[in-house]
Amino acid sequence: MTGEQKTVSFTQMKNGTREDYELLGEYEEEYARELPGRVLASLRALEHSLGGYKVSRLEHSLQSATRAFQAGESEELIVAALLHDIGDELAPHSHSELAAAVLRPFVSDKTHWIIKHHGVFQTVYYAHHIGGDQNARERFRGHKWFDDAAKFCEDYDQNCFDPEFQSKPLEFFEPMLRRVLSAPRPEFVL
Repeated sequence: MTGEQKTVSFTQMKNGTREDYELLGEYEEEYARELPGRVLASLRALEHSLGGYKVSRLEHSLQSATRAFQAGESEELIVAALLHDIGDELAPHSHSELAAAVLRPFVSDKTHWIIKHHGVFQTVYYAHHIGGDQNARERFRGHKWFDDAAKFCEDYDQNCFDPEFQSKPLEFFEPMLRRVLSAPRPEFVL
């Protein structure tokens, strides 16, 4: 958009007009269409995030998505694997919930649940080493997607820290990410 950007007439939402909200709707649609690009930028930022591992957080994410792709998982789950730790930057204590919130409008309830809870499911591998509850995920035992979340962590998370693994590059996953993040479920479209 060139020139001065149009703005609404109100300073309090309750005083907005139909024209104001139609204008905002146009801006919000455009902004939503740009989501895949912002997510890709956030993924790239993981290259220089959280040290101590043998691979970067971006490489961890690429390994996760590559393993899901190689296993023949759905495009939705491949993208979810790619994004499962995207919350690390802004929500280190609740990264799973943040990643799940980003994905929620675009994925099934099952995939959303898996990503939302993968953090607690992952503790089975390490919590006992740091004084935590290794069996924290047991509170979800009996949930219809418990086994799916456990499988996700086993196959596409805990084993994705290998500097020798040959991941596909982010560019390989970009078209998938753009397709998934460009098609919100109907209940999320205003």
